[in-house]
Amino acid sequence: MRLCCCLVLALSQLWSSTALANNEQQQRIEALSQELNIPLASLEQAAEQATYQQAVIDAITRPWEARPWHLYRDLFLTEERLEAGLAFWQEHQATIERAEKEFNVPAQIIVAIIGVETYYGRHKGTYPVIDALYTLGFHYPKRGQFFSKEFAYFIRLAEQQGWQLNEVKGSYAGAMGFGQFIPSSYIHYGVDFDQDGEIDMLNNPVDAIGSVANYFSEHRWKLGEPVVHSAQSTATQAKPWLSSDLKIKDSWQQLEQSGITSTTKLAAETPVKLLELEEANGHSYWLAEHNFYVITRYNRSPLYAMAVYQFSEQLREAKAKLNAK
Repeated sequence: MRLCCCLVLALSQLWSSTALANNEQQQRIEALSQELNIPLASLEQAAEQATYQQAVIDAITRPWEARPWHLYRDLFLTEERLEAGLAFWQEHQATIERAEKEFNVPAQIIVAIIGVETYYGRHKGTYPVIDALYTLGFHYPKRGQFFSKEFAYFIRLAEQQGWQLNEVKGSYAGAMGFGQFIPSSYIHYGVDFDQDGEIDMLNNPVDAIGSVANYFSEHRWKLGEPVVHSAQSTATQAKPWLSSDLKIKDSWQQLEQSGITSTTKLAAETPVKLLELEEANGHSYWLAEHNFYVITRYNRSPLYAMAVYQFSEQLREAKAKLNAK
């Protein structure tokens, strides 16, 4: 009898917890419908179609960016990816040159982003986007507000594009296409760069190239200005200047007065941020400028931004050698 009562109590608590979660989900969906002016029925039907994916939760809790720099770097700065990047650049050279000219964003940065994100379209993601965004939006409280809004944007985008909800695949975070744009970025920064009347970053590299360039332009890339400089520092000197805030708020004069040095000659008032990256033996130090921060707007990780920058430099140097032949 006691066991039966305990079982009934457990089932009652489970039912109450599930009912509460369903009620919270419905309230959030109704709020999103009003906030983003998306029909409530569309959001409700999409939520019914979506499936919770534990693999999505597992993936977001162990991101690549949590690895040490020397291991993270080796994922992207490879000879194979460099060769693929040069081939992509060669194949789409006219488009990339046009994007560089129209948006004032260096060709090597555009090519590097697409290479780091999807290996030039080879790895666009295998998760159903609707499932990924539903899972994170309604079953991952840490980022629920952000991802539930992306879920709603995806429904709007799918209706605009005529996509079948369950057919679009992407990353565990719901990013899609050659450049891995999340739905809100797809809507806000996507461009019809081949002017065929459709913005297609899922399968059209031309639109992807233009959209990546537009994203960097909208986030105020400064053409011709540097990204990072190497620096020399001890751990003690560096400690006061290290923070998780990626904004460029310190001046070179402040860091230099604390004993940090660089082989690059910088004006005293130059805005910089000190970075500390974990190498196989010790740490390396870098001075980030505005354009580095712009890269982190694409992915809010200094490791990501450094990988993109270093890969872009590899691409630029290798392309120059090919052109000189």
